[in-house]
Amino acid sequence: MKKQLLLFISVLLSISAFAQSDTTKSDSPTGWKFGGALPAVAYDSDVGFRYGALGYVYDWGDGSSYPDYVRSIYAEWSRTTKGSGINRIQYDDRAFLGTNLRFFTDLAYLIEQSLDFYGYNGYQSIYNHSYEDVLSADYLSRMYYRLDRRELKGIFDLQIPIKEDKIRGYVGVNISNMVIGSVDVDKLNKGKDPADMLPNQDTLPGLYENYIDWGIIDPREANGGFSTVFKGGLVFDTRDNEAWSSKGIWTEAILFGSPGIGGSSPFLQLSLTHRQYFTIFPKRLTVATRLVYQGTLAGEVPFYLRPYYFNTKEVRDAIGGSKTVRGILRDKVVADSYVFGNVELRWRVIDTKIFKQDFYIALSGFADATMVIKPYDVDLSGVPVNLVNNYFNQDDKDLYKIHLGYGGGIRFGLNENFIVAVDYGLANDPQDGSSGMYIGLGWLF
Repeated sequence: MKKQLLLFISVLLSISAFAQSDTTKSDSPTGWKFGGALPAVAYDSDVGFRYGALGYVYDWGDGSSYPDYVRSIYAEWSRTTKGSGINRIQYDDRAFLGTNLRFFTDLAYLIEQSLDFYGYNGYQSIYNHSYEDVLSADYLSRMYYRLDRRELKGIFDLQIPIKEDKIRGYVGVNISNMVIGSVDVDKLNKGKDPADMLPNQDTLPGLYENYIDWGIIDPREANGGFSTVFKGGLVFDTRDNEAWSSKGIWTEAILFGSPGIGGSSPFLQLSLTHRQYFTIFPKRLTVATRLVYQGTLAGEVPFYLRPYYFNTKEVRDAIGGSKTVRGILRDKVVADSYVFGNVELRWRVIDTKIFKQDFYIALSGFADATMVIKPYDVDLSGVPVNLVNNYFNQDDKDLYKIHLGYGGGIRFGLNENFIVAVDYGLANDPQDGSSGMYIGLGWLF
């Protein structure tokens, strides 16, 4: 049974750490300041105890741009006792080389020992929770809907002002190498009682192994590969500030694709993201909305790049989970074209100062949704006839049904930019799971 533990004392540690970094008596911070840190602590019965740390450092310049920073550095290092890990450093510079260009880079090595994999096209792929439920008579494996992925990547983005800072050109490149395979159950089984051990995929394959065997996943792509994705687009941004946006819009259109460098198949995709913020009560109550479309214009996206949503802020795994549709299973919706949206009510219930630092607590309620616009063409000819109806929904009208998640959250904000986030979401349909607890940094958008 999976268990997660958050040490909420970490919030207090981050507050005191930030307070101790204050070296100025002015109302706004200046120069480089430590922005806050959190211990990364969690427990999962299959992947083990997670330990590590994450934190921000900000350059506030002369303080005139506060609450917007001039530069920031984010670093994270965490491990689990059975091998999963995050190694990441991000650098965001709004005055790159003393100009008005904005440069962002993300360098990371990510180890996912048990990454979610539920097939393609949302409701077309049937999710059977009993396969991973140890108390069910139909239990197969807790890792049935999982695979192993290791990714070494570099993201390099540049935003170029066209009209002041409201309209910006955007260019960038993502370089990554992914190694994908079956979950290493031998490592996960170390130290377990025989009754709790996971079955080996050679004797009891999971969904990923079945998809390869059935020919749904191209064997040439099944174990990952190298990719170079080029990006270009436009950004229109009228937000009052980035960290707590209470009015304005943030809209972007991005073309991104690969020419097939390194053996991957060439493709071209379009991502459109519109975010809009409405003030109900100034500095207190805001409604934030986001609507996203992403779809393939040409070519075919390789298997290992399909579960990604691209925008100028970050590159995330596919739809479902903490950053897209909260409450539904992570990566539940992977399709050729899709839309998703979020509506969130944000209420700052406490605004005060702690050790001369701005501090707030905010509550939120949200509804998130997604639907498939164009499905991937899934070849079922290799699936055993007696298994087709167990794994694939043949009713086309269900394919385009809406996936819905809803819930609420709380935020602890220090000097507007360092924000500890906790969200809890519920899935509306059992095919999308049941619920999810998400702990991280920042507002969703």
